[in-house]
Amino acid sequence: MNELDAIVNQVNENCGISDSRHAGLYSICGLALRLRDLYKWEKGMEPWMEDDSSKVLNWIGEKEEEWDRLSGEDFREITISGSNYDPFDSRGINEVLEQHGYFYGAGYVQSLKPTFFLAVLEEKRRMEGYPVYILGRELARDLLTVPALVQDECVVVRKASAKFFFWDQVFYVTQSGRQALKFALENYGVRDPSPKKLRSHLERIFDAQIEGYIYHELGELQDEIFDRDTWREVIAAFPHTPIELLARGVKDLLADTNPFGTLAYIIRERKKGTLGFYVAFMGGFAKVMFPEIINAFKEFVGSGQWEAVEEAVFSGYSTAKRYAEDISSIFQEGKERDDMKWTASVMEECLLRPLGIERHALQEDQ
Repeated sequence: MNELDAIVNQVNENCGISDSRHAGLYSICGLALRLRDLYKWEKGMEPWMEDDSSKVLNWIGEKEEEWDRLSGEDFREITISGSNYDPFDSRGINEVLEQHGYFYGAGYVQSLKPTFFLAVLEEKRRMEGYPVYILGRELARDLLTVPALVQDECVVVRKASAKFFFWDQVFYVTQSGRQALKFALENYGVRDPSPKKLRSHLERIFDAQIEGYIYHELGELQDEIFDRDTWREVIAAFPHTPIELLARGVKDLLADTNPFGTLAYIIRERKKGTLGFYVAFMGGFAKVMFPEIINAFKEFVGSGQWEAVEEAVFSGYSTAKRYAEDISSIFQEGKERDDMKWTASVMEECLLRPLGIERHALQEDQ
């Protein structure tokens, strides 16, 4: 496209505006990790590469100056071939860009942070009746590093972003996840998890994980338990709170445990390594709501039998279903009462507190 550079600049400008407004949502560690990934992306570095700390600090200073300049700005329209598009009109923009081999992403993520990206379209396939877009090199992006997402009833895999995401998960795995990580890596023939050794196997391991990312999103698209409109209303009513994190955690657990999702795929295809990674990287609400999979995994390591995993997945699905129904019921009654304070109080008492989480004590490593 003759005007590609102009489009890239427009998208990157909106990325900067979003980051300038919402960088404060992240914890200090979370922001540092995202800045590091963004720096490496801008410099064309691989996930395992590190630059001189003085260069990174100078870049962060320049990024902060850019954010100060953009903090009061409105999002720009995206102009393509003389036509202007709302920056959130991903359908309209992709009708133009897809024929040229590019894909545009736009939407809202955790804490209702707007997110934008532009990438090269490598492949388009159809799975379970849904379009699946496999993206390659990213031309524009913000702080968000995610492997895959649902947009406009399609599954979108961001391979470039996913590679950073996966690398970070491996090297920031919790102590409790290390044995599962060791099991996963050994199933790919990696007995030395040092960065030097792992990077030579990264492409092979990462390629094997892509379908796992896809099936999580397919599980979300085919979930009929947690009504999507209700879920969005809950998120909008309680952004940047444990209630939002609970709703997102329940949605993710449903996607992982339903008959179309991640764990059904892992069991069906006997993906031992992917199961190990799943358990190793568990955190947040999933770890609290779905402890059965950890015990089932330990049994699986010893026996090699999948029955315990299947039973755990069924139990996890039942738990997620119950939470989804409770959240929806409480929220609907709160709407009828026109009282979101009551809604928050009941959710805290009935749903959060039994999990050991207080409504006003937001814990996040975003």
